[in-house]
Amino acid sequence: MMFKRLIPLTGLAVLLAGCSPDSADEGKLQVVTTYSILEDMTRVVGGEHVDVHSMVKVGKNPHEYDPSPTDVRKMADADVVFYNGLNLEAGGSWFNKLRSSTNKDGKDAPVYALSKGVEPKYLTAARKEQETDPHAWLDLSNGIQYVENVKAGLIKEDPANKADYEKNASAYIKELKTLDTKSKERFAAIPEAKRHLLTSEGAFKYFSDAYDFQADYIWEINSDNQGTPDQVRRIVDLIKQRDIPVLFVETSVDRRSMETVSRETGVPIGGTLYTDSLGAKGKDGSTYLTMMEANFDTIEQQLTR
Repeated sequence: MMFKRLIPLTGLAVLLAGCSPDSADEGKLQVVTTYSILEDMTRVVGGEHVDVHSMVKVGKNPHEYDPSPTDVRKMADADVVFYNGLNLEAGGSWFNKLRSSTNKDGKDAPVYALSKGVEPKYLTAARKEQETDPHAWLDLSNGIQYVENVKAGLIKEDPANKADYEKNASAYIKELKTLDTKSKERFAAIPEAKRHLLTSEGAFKYFSDAYDFQADYIWEINSDNQGTPDQVRRIVDLIKQRDIPVLFVETSVDRRSMETVSRETGVPIGGTLYTDSLGAKGKDGSTYLTMMEANFDTIEQQLTR
């Protein structure tokens, strides 16, 4: 995707000079995140001390994005910027271009990759074996590492509120650990032969290793061509060979490829999972904790029918 709407550096000063802060809360740390899952983590840890702007909105794809003028201004004015890393924001290099245009690409810039410390997994497609899979947050133990990194970034940029950031992060991590333990116990009751997760995007490598599932998919990552005839044919053959009983589709992808697979195999789409985005505000999955709970519930229900 072309970076069409990113304002050139020569025009950035004009834009910024003519704008005043719109909804920024005076006195709060101004934080920008690349997508909604990181935004939620930051709100929980930051609490009353942060004002958070997510560039990629709920339901949208963070692999490929076209930043708006508001994103440019928010990024330029940000006290802290959190992004995923691990190849997530690499589509069209949109995030690197935005960093450069907003003078946030220097060595000491307050920009933090929340996947720091996570053991990466890699893509498997030919000529992509050196590219990392970005979906580490779908393993709650990695999500906890993200929260630790949020805490560290906020403390570094706002040490006056260190005690609150530590308190909020500690309570949040306790909830995530409890959910992780309970989910592993629930999944252990599912017969091994049924623990097969077939989705549109191959986003569940980290999840499957953590919770002992086998994962398959139509395409490997959303920044690539999606749902090609060859990809669909391969997965249709796989479903028939392995007698897979149920399919899953993700909230942030087009359903049509999986619907084609379902028609050609007679296997139903049994549930919708959250991967690259939270659910809409007020709905199930509208926070990182509840999106993971919703995924666990959906997978368990569909594989124990």
